[in-house]
Amino acid sequence: MFLKSITMQGFKSFADRVTINFTDSVTGIVGPNGCGKSNISDAIRWVLGEQSVKQMRGNSMTDVIFSGSETRRKVNLSEVTLVFNNENKALNSEYEEVEVTRRLYRDTRESEYMINKVSCRLRDIHDLVMDTGLGRDSLSIISQGTISHFAEAKPLDRRVIFEEAAGVSKYKKRKLESIRKLERTQENIERMQDIVDEIKRQVNPLKRAANKANVYIEKRDALQKIEVSVLVQDIKNNQDLMEKSNNNQYDFEAEIANLETKVGVFEHDLDEKRQESFSLDQKIVRSQEEIMNLVREIGILETRKVEIEEKRKYTLETGDSEAKAKEIYAALQDAKLEYDERLNRHQELKGETEFLIEENNTHNHKLNELTQQHAFIVSQESKLNNRQEVIEHRLKRPFEMNQGVQTIMDNIDNLYGIHDVVSNVLIPIAGYETAITTTLAGALMHIVTEDDQSAVNAIQFLKKNQSGRATFIPLNVLKSRTVHQDAILIASQTEGYLGLGHEFVQVSEKYDVLKENLLGNVLIVDTNEHANVLAKRLNYNYRIVTLEGDIIHQGGVMSGGRSRQNNSNNYALQQELSNIETS
Repeated sequence: MFLKSITMQGFKSFADRVTINFTDSVTGIVGPNGCGKSNISDAIRWVLGEQSVKQMRGNSMTDVIFSGSETRRKVNLSEVTLVFNNENKALNSEYEEVEVTRRLYRDTRESEYMINKVSCRLRDIHDLVMDTGLGRDSLSIISQGTISHFAEAKPLDRRVIFEEAAGVSKYKKRKLESIRKLERTQENIERMQDIVDEIKRQVNPLKRAANKANVYIEKRDALQKIEVSVLVQDIKNNQDLMEKSNNNQYDFEAEIANLETKVGVFEHDLDEKRQESFSLDQKIVRSQEEIMNLVREIGILETRKVEIEEKRKYTLETGDSEAKAKEIYAALQDAKLEYDERLNRHQELKGETEFLIEENNTHNHKLNELTQQHAFIVSQESKLNNRQEVIEHRLKRPFEMNQGVQTIMDNIDNLYGIHDVVSNVLIPIAGYETAITTTLAGALMHIVTEDDQSAVNAIQFLKKNQSGRATFIPLNVLKSRTVHQDAILIASQTEGYLGLGHEFVQVSEKYDVLKENLLGNVLIVDTNEHANVLAKRLNYNYRIVTLEGDIIHQGGVMSGGRSRQNNSNNYALQQELSNIETS
């Protein structure tokens, strides 16, 4: 095995690609100082894995990259390739010719190694030349100053040098590796023994767990039989509830029909009043025309009266006969009588006109009232119809706003251990609906399960079908929440205190732990003022809720106000239907 050639490009003073070929005899490289002779030995040492900057006679590893000159620009890559003749298989390779390459990039400061143009690790190069004496610390390459180092070295250091030259160091290295492997093997044996001991220690608990599992399976089968009977009863109850809802719907439709009848009656009355108003308007017009005619006639009569009076005066002045005077006097009396009659008729028509105008105003006022009532009834009917459609839709799909809950409830028959949502399990007592539903808030749509495994199975079902998210409450892991007796004593002595939250819900006995978990540490009071007083006395250590849904949270944070009606559960929807039917 010998070095056939070395190719350098961008390495120290070799900016261009330079290839130097060697034979199996001795080769000498001569030249003046500074021409780059030592750079060739540095290149060989560098390719074989030298990592010491000091050995490479530089300040950093990037110093081996050609840094430029007055006539040449610096380069960004240094590459050196060694080609070995491996006919005697001295190198740990099956090829008769082995090519080793190392590259260094200025920008990333990263080295790249290759054997026969295939990328490899630095360790692969070390393994390749391990038994040949060509390692980075071997004596195959002796640089300037190494001879004096040999002469001045301590005995122990000289021994290391001689062992390296004799090829003993590789066996020591293999010995160290074998010792480390033996130590790791012993550690693995001890670890395996620990595992065996741990398994032996777990055998008895596992047997007990297996027995418990068998008991659980037996009880689960019995529970399934019980649940089947309960489900049958629930189905019957749901059918009864559906029948009741249908009856409520029929009553609701009857109420709408009644309202439609009232609308028809009001529309008929409205038409009659409009006809009467039109007739009165015509009468008023005729009366006003008659008054105008009378006024004209009265004017004519007054003119005739003046003429007759002047004629009478003239007759008296001219000494006409008595007969002529009587005739004029009689005509004057007739004119006066007709004038008085016309005047009386005028007064009568004026009074009748004022009466008709007043009656017309009354009818117009009544007409406006009927019109407003008609518009209000039509609006209410439209709102009731729209609300009925919304409620019917929500009752059919009560969990439509929560895809995960809707999916679980739609598949309740296929999922073991699913009970119902909290809103259908905890029913508030009349008068406490707002307080309880506000306290529960988002928990109203949480799903109650038999145990934690049922909840895990349901969550896996949602993930598998990508059907949204839901929150589950396993009954077997719930713990009751309570209020300290001292706090209850203080609350009972505070005005407005009504009791603990779980006291105001109707629930089956099996859900007692659920109501005590969700509502057991909540205090209910009547007003916000009393809630503030109680919160201060209890140092804001408990949540306090008023009948109107205002909340003083633990720590003193307050929330309240009034929002749109919350119809997030079937109970609230049924209550709204009842309120609509009684309104």
